[in-house]
Formats: sequence, structure tokens, C-alpha cells
Amino acid sequence: MSGNLAGIVAIVVVIAVVIVIATVVAIAKFYRKVEQGKALIVNKMGKDPEVTFTGSVVIPIIHKAEVMDISVKTIEIDRRGKEGLICRDNIRADIKVTFFVRVNKTSEDVIKVAQSIGCARGSDQGTLEELFSAKFSEGLKTVGKQLDFVDLYTKRNEFRDAIIELIGRDLNGYVLEDAAIDYLEQTPVTSLDPKNILDAQGIRKITELTAVEAVRTNEYENTERKQIKKQDVEAAEAILELERQQADAEAKQQREISSVQAREQAELASIQAQELLRSEMARIKTAEEVSIAEENKQRQVEVAQRNRTRVIAIEDERVKKDRDLEAVGRERAVELTRIEKEKALEVERRAIQEVIRDRVSVERTVAEEEEKIKGLRTIEEARRTKDAAIIIAEGEAQEKLVKDIKAAEAAEQAAKFLGKERILQAEAALESADREARAKIRMAEGVEAEAAAPGLAEAKVKEADAVATEKLGLAQVRVRESEAAAIEKVGAAEAKVLREKAAAEAGGIEMKADAMKKLDEKSRAHEEFRLRLDLDRLLGAEAIRVDESVAKAKAAILGEALKAAKIDIVGGDGAFLERIVNSVGIGKSVDELIGRSSNLSALVERFTRGDGAAKLSGVLSDLLEPEDKGSKGRSKAD
Repeated sequence: MSGNLAGIVAIVVVIAVVIVIATVVAIAKFYRKVEQGKALIVNKMGKDPEVTFTGSVVIPIIHKAEVMDISVKTIEIDRRGKEGLICRDNIRADIKVTFFVRVNKTSEDVIKVAQSIGCARGSDQGTLEELFSAKFSEGLKTVGKQLDFVDLYTKRNEFRDAIIELIGRDLNGYVLEDAAIDYLEQTPVTSLDPKNILDAQGIRKITELTAVEAVRTNEYENTERKQIKKQDVEAAEAILELERQQADAEAKQQREISSVQAREQAELASIQAQELLRSEMARIKTAEEVSIAEENKQRQVEVAQRNRTRVIAIEDERVKKDRDLEAVGRERAVELTRIEKEKALEVERRAIQEVIRDRVSVERTVAEEEEKIKGLRTIEEARRTKDAAIIIAEGEAQEKLVKDIKAAEAAEQAAKFLGKERILQAEAALESADREARAKIRMAEGVEAEAAAPGLAEAKVKEADAVATEKLGLAQVRVRESEAAAIEKVGAAEAKVLREKAAAEAGGIEMKADAMKKLDEKSRAHEEFRLRLDLDRLLGAEAIRVDESVAKAKAAILGEALKAAKIDIVGGDGAFLERIVNSVGIGKSVDELIGRSSNLSALVERFTRGDGAAKLSGVLSDLLEPEDKGSKGRSKAD
């Protein structure tokens, strides 16, 4: 029993859930929403339709749904020309008024409009104009007849409110929201009908008003012209008076200007003369200073050129010295190669000589016993002679080596040429000794070959002499080689010193350049100023030296010029000096007179020859004695 009850309950619950779901689905499917500005009218099974502004469930077949537009619509009333609005003063006005109308948002008004007009026609613009144009036009004419034309402008808000009040807000389901006057203007007279009494009165009114305004306008225009003309005349009189005053002032000013200009020109001429004099003096002084500056500049340029020439000569000499050192090095390498080659040849020659010497020794054994004592004595004597010669040569070589080394240290250039000379001498000595040794050996071999037994002693002596000569030559060669090696070492040492000095100078210059780059602007400027001071000091010292040499040259020239001059130093009072000067002047005059007169020249020449000279001397003595006596008398009187 309880099981059946539970089953029934479950079935009921399932059915209820299905019904609820079906209801929700049906509502979602049949629910119809309404847009803003629209109204939904639903005719149901009841007596009155239902109006909603949001939405409602509309079941097909059972319900009938209609949509009405309740948004604001505009209705324009435009009256122009003969249809214009007649005002209270019978003046016709062209006017355009826009009315804003909508269906009132209430269920009753919506149902009223729907029942009286219909939902579709209630929202149609043409239907609204058919319904309300006459009503709005009548209200507009009624209110317009209550106001004058000018009041339409001055009382526009009252005019609009009066229209709305007359028409009313409630329009059988519609409501008048507002009204706006878009256009308002007087109707042109040409558009009025003179036969219409209202238009005739309006024309008369317009004519009266326009005539009065025209008269006033003309009056205002004439007054304006009179005032303008009056002001023009007054302005012209004032301008003429001002021009007369200006002419008087200009004439007076011109007279004063002429007077001032005359004075200024006189002063200007005087000042110009003074300034010209000053400028000329300044120009002359400037020219002198420029000339002095040019001479100083030229002197400095010459000094700088001489310094540059000296520096270039030093650099050329240094480059030439390096080039000579390189040439000496190359020549030394060549000579060493040649000496090595000669040494190799000498080894071969010595090997050949050893073979020959072995053969000679074999032949020498034949007479060895006979000439043993004599040979030993001869050999010993030759050995002593050889040792003495070698010792003397080595001593001379050591002494010469020390002297040459010292000389090479003192003069590098002499060392280079001396080294080359020593090498050539060593080669010549080596070649001479070698040839002399070979010649003597061959001569000894020939003698031994001709008479081996009888001339064995003589061959041994010659062989010993040849060996001694060879060793002496080899010793001389070693001495020369030692000298060449010493000279080479000295040259290499000096070249190394020069290279290290040049490298040190280059490194110093590079370090100085790097240091200059690292300096700031002030330090760099200070360093440049110091360098300029050093350069100016050097140039000044060079200029002083040049001036000193010039002064010495001038002094030498002046001394040479005055060396042959005869100068007498005299003293006394002014009268004595005056007499000396007069005497000199008389002498010069007499010399000039005699030189220019041929007769006087002949007379003087005659007196200066032979007895004439004695006579002339006596005459001059007679002339001078009275003068001397007068001088002595004056001296005693004093």
C-alpha cells in the first residue's frame, strides 16, 4: 500500500516538473518584448485589451498583439505670402512653427488612440498632419491676431506659450510637448493684395512706418554729413595753421642749422687738419714700426731657416752615417764570407803541402845522417828567427790594436774607413804571403828534385824559410783580422748606441705625445706655452748672437776704416777752436779755388818746383810772423 503511494507521488512530481518546464519553455517562446518608444496592445479573451510598455506573453490564436509608436512626432505649420499670419495691426507675417506631438504614455490614452484611429494610423506622419494641421493653424491665427507684428519679435516666448495654451496639452490621447518658431519675417509688400482690406491697411501701416523711418534715416544721414563736413573744415583749418607753424619752425630751424653747420664746418676743417696731421704722424710711425717689425721678422725667419738647415744637415748626416754603417756591415759580411772561402782553400792547400812535405821527408831521409848536425843548427837558427819575428809582430799588433781601438772610439767615421783599409791590407798581405810561400815551396821542391842528396841542407833551409814566412804571413793575417774584428766591434757598438739612442729618442717622443694627449685643455695650453717660451728663448738667443756678430762686424769695419785716419786732439777756448775751423775752411776754399782755376794751378805748380818751393816757403813765413808776434803780444798782455 505504501509502495503504491510512493509511486503515485513520484509520478505526480514528474508530471509537475514536466509541466513547469513546459510552462517555462512556452513563456520563453511566446514572450514578446517592446522597444523604447513603442507600446504593445494585447487583445485577450477578456473585455478590455491589455497595454504594456515593456513586454507580455502572446499566445498565438488566443491573443492578438499590435504595436503602436508613441515617440515624439513633428508637425510643421508654414504660412507665407498671401497665406501669411495677420497680426493685430493687420501686418501680414511669414511664419513657420514646428509642433512636437506624441501619444500620451498611459494605457487609457493608448487604448483611446488605438480605438479611434488605429495602431498603424496612430503612428503615421500623414495621419497626424491631417488630424492636427487645421487645429494648430487655427490656434496660430487666433494668437497672432492678438499681437502686433513687432510684438511677435519682442514677445516670442509669450507668443509660443499662448499658442500652446490655446491649443491645449491634451489632444484626445495625444499630448503637445512643445512648439518652436523656426521662421518669422514680414511678408513682402509685393506679395500683399491691395484689394484686400486687411492687406490694404497693412500696406498703409507699413508705408507710414517706413516713411517715418526713411525721414529719420535721411535726417540722421544729413546730420552725419554736416557733422563730417564741419569736422573736415575744422580739421583743414587746424592743419593749415599747423602747417604755417611748421613752416615758420622749419625756416627758423634751417637758419639755425645753416649757422651751426657753418661753425661745425669750420671746426670740422680745423679738426680734419689736426686729425690729418695726427694720422700722417701715426702712419709714419706705424710704417717705421712695421718696417722694424718686418726686419725683425725677416731676421727671425733667417735664423729659423738657418736652424732648420742645420737640423736638416744633422739629420742627413745621421742618415748617411746609418747608411754607411749598413754598408760596412754588408761589406764585412761579404769579406767574412770571402775569408772563410780562402780559409777553406788554404786548408786544401795545406793538405797538398802536407803530402808534398811527406814526400820531401821521405827523400830527405837519404841524406839525413850526413847533414844532421848542419841541418839541426840551421833549423834551430831559423826557428829562433821565426819566434822572434812572431813575438815582435804580435807586440806590434797588440800596440796597434789598442791605438786603433782608441782612435775608433774617438772618430767613428775614421774607424769605418780604417776598418775597410785594414781588411783590404790584410787580404793583400794574406794573398802576398800565400803566393810567396807557394813560390818558395815550389822552388825548394824543384831544387830538391834536381839534386836531392847534395842540396838537401839548402832545401831544408829554404823550406824552413818558407814555413817561417808562411807563419809570419799568417800572424800578420791574424793581426789584421783582429784589427778588423776590433774595428767591427767598435762600429757595431757605436751603431748599437746610435740605434738605442734613436730608439730612446723615438720612445721619448712617443711617450711625450701620449702624455700630451692625456693632458687636459689647461695643461696642454700650459705645455704649448712653455714650448713657445723655449722657442722664443732660442730665437732670442740666436737673434742676440746674430746682433752680436753684426755689431762685431760693424766694429771691425769701423776700426778698419779709422785705422788709417789721422786724428789730432786740440784744446783751448772758443776763439782758438774758431780760428782752427776758419783755417780749415780757408784751406778747403783755397784747394777748391786752385782745383777749379787753371792759371792758379799752373802758378802753384811753378812755385812748388825747385827754387819756387823755397821762395813760397819764405813768403808764407813772412806772412805768418806778424800773426805769431800779435798772438804772443796778446798773450803777454793777458
